[in-house]
Amino acid sequence: MSTPPTRLSPDAYLDHLRRESARFREVLTDCDPAAGVPSCPDWDAADLLWHLATVQRWWTEVLRARPARPDEIDPPRPGTYDELLTTYDDWSRGLAEVLEAADSADEAWNWSDDHTVGFILRRQAHEALVHRVDAEQAAGVASELDPVLAADGVHECLDVMYGGMPAWGSWEPGEGLVRVDVTDTGHGFWLRLGTFSGTDPDSGTSYADEEDFHVVPAPEDEDTEPDVVVDGTAQALDLWLWSRADDTEVSAAGDPDVLARFRAVVTSPIT
Repeated sequence: MSTPPTRLSPDAYLDHLRRESARFREVLTDCDPAAGVPSCPDWDAADLLWHLATVQRWWTEVLRARPARPDEIDPPRPGTYDELLTTYDDWSRGLAEVLEAADSADEAWNWSDDHTVGFILRRQAHEALVHRVDAEQAAGVASELDPVLAADGVHECLDVMYGGMPAWGSWEPGEGLVRVDVTDTGHGFWLRLGTFSGTDPDSGTSYADEEDFHVVPAPEDEDTEPDVVVDGTAQALDLWLWSRADDTEVSAAGDPDVLARFRAVVTSPIT
């Protein structure tokens, strides 16, 4: 799997994971447990805290069982907010410790086609970042995103969360080129619109000619122009793509039809 230009070192991802997880905890410590989470309207702050705790616990179990996939066991939820905080501390610390001891090149199960510890490390750094933003929005506070991590988050969101494809699917490239420019870090990502088809063997759900896009290499012909250019700072783009902010600080220009098709993909829920 090729390394994207935004990819950070394992030590950098681990440092970000620890920082974002600690900030998440700091914000929620004094937050009203019943405070709503704007980006996840079915959750309150206690639900958000429990969610990230169980996510970090699950990936700790995956890493400990590598390369096999462990059995999924739903742990009992603590009855009080203080107990939730203590449980989060234990499970978050456990994830950081197992990642610190692991080689990022080691094989480890995950849902992507990159079955390495490195994929999990990168994914969990961004998971913690996004949920730190959720915590701050629930608490009514805000802090800046690290632009280097956020630029990598833009690439990961476009390439993995929207542009990733399960092994049982197929993708047909179509018409429409989009370039997403990160104005404060200088990164640019090219996307080609196309259609996805396939049948999920677990659920039996079939998809036929569903429009999506893939991140593609920049055209070899330097004179090739994209049909649409979308630009913004790393923070603005990352938060917008994750539906944690609107597009007020994101600009777009080009073919209206291609832009509408691109927007239709990135405004659909990430599953």
